[in-house]
Amino acid sequence: MEYLTTKQAAEKLGVTESRIRQLIAEGRLKSEKLGHINVILEKDLAKIAPRPIGRPKKEKSELQKKQD
Repeated sequence: MEYLTTKQAAEKLGVTESRIRQLIAEGRLKSEKLGHINVILEKDLAKIAPRPIGRPKKEKSELQKKQD
């Protein structure tokens, strides 16, 4: 098991360290406190891997499909 610091986790996900700390505070990312730093298991990081931004597109209704 490999542990990552918040800085390393941020670099892997392409986000800021403050975003990682926010995810930890929200309980969406598990971490352990070692002294004054948070460490994250790399396998836990995969659970919040990059997802598409925004809302998923809605399916067209039958009426909209007929109009196209």
